[in-house]
Amino acid sequence: MDPYANEWLQFLARWLHVMAGIVWIGTSFYFVALDNHLRDDESWEIHGGGFYRVQKYVPAPPRLPDVLHWFKWEAYTTWLSGFALLVVLYYFNASTYLVQAGGPLGTGWAIVVSIALLAVAWVVYDQLCRHVRSELWLAAAMLGLTTLSAWGCSELFAPRASYLQVGAMLGTIMVANVFFVIIPAHRELIRAKEDYREPDPAPALEAKRRSVHNNYLTLPVVFAMLSNHFPSAYGHSYGWLVLVALMAIGAWIRHFFNLRHAGRNAWWIPLTAALGIAAVAVAIRPTGGSGAAGTTTTTGEVSFAQANAIVQQRCVPCHSQDPTLVAAAPLGIRFDTPQEIKDAASMIEQVAVESQTMPLGNATGMTAEERAELGAWIQAGAQIK
Repeated sequence: MDPYANEWLQFLARWLHVMAGIVWIGTSFYFVALDNHLRDDESWEIHGGGFYRVQKYVPAPPRLPDVLHWFKWEAYTTWLSGFALLVVLYYFNASTYLVQAGGPLGTGWAIVVSIALLAVAWVVYDQLCRHVRSELWLAAAMLGLTTLSAWGCSELFAPRASYLQVGAMLGTIMVANVFFVIIPAHRELIRAKEDYREPDPAPALEAKRRSVHNNYLTLPVVFAMLSNHFPSAYGHSYGWLVLVALMAIGAWIRHFFNLRHAGRNAWWIPLTAALGIAAVAVAIRPTGGSGAAGTTTTTGEVSFAQANAIVQQRCVPCHSQDPTLVAAAPLGIRFDTPQEIKDAASMIEQVAVESQTMPLGNATGMTAEERAELGAWIQAGAQIK
């Protein structure tokens, strides 16, 4: 595909995905908070220059209202736009973004496995919900399966893609909850009222349960969607474990807000979450040397001419005023002049030497020896004279 057209498709899909996701997350946060605010199925709120009196009828009001507002297309649009972005960015460019260099899967199989895992995630989760009624045991099972998924995806896909894959699997669970459980339960409530029969509360209770699950999955999924800007995490040799840790911290932070909306201030939760994040940051801190995992070491002085030759051959095809592999330099980062290379030295060390996440998919074939030479040049002061 033409790089310029591909860039526009990525931008439009990402824009729609973010907009829809904001709306869906907003309604998820609001309704769970509203449920926790209820006192005797009623909540008084103030916003926009006025007071709101909100009442909840369980399982249904005496009569159906003339106008009933649904909340479903926010979820459907988020997933559809996210899958479109997955197709445009990762499947159309699978050899660069999806396939792990030297990994077990070729381009075609990587795409097939990626799609299959989305369905498998929902089926396994749904069966767990049907057979495990303890929320504590269910949470433990989900943590274990998410850990297994993170490790498995790190073995099958490129590092950045593995994070997105796990996030997409959890996002698929969330939208499937809406499509297969929550909305059908709402429709059953309406049918019962229309048929003048007492609604069965069981489907509605299960819908509420799945809605709460979605609420806890929101922040872990948001982290996965933003993780492509975090090469220190996905490029680490234990990147899969970093993903699980940060996802768990996200759910833990969500728990604090849910408790707070119910009138409980568990301040030890954000404290432990902050300590957890600090521990992860310390654990994955780059060593700062040229002997990073997976690289060789080099002896002797490396001149700028040597480093520049590597940058021109391996980096400039994307990072230049007129790139040959993409439509425009990612993030506007260019290496056309010696000063631009020097200014980006620490970033080059992080992504090309330490985490080895660049070039993406190693599309330009940077060798271990070249990474070591770049690291040695940077460690010596990144001089351009």
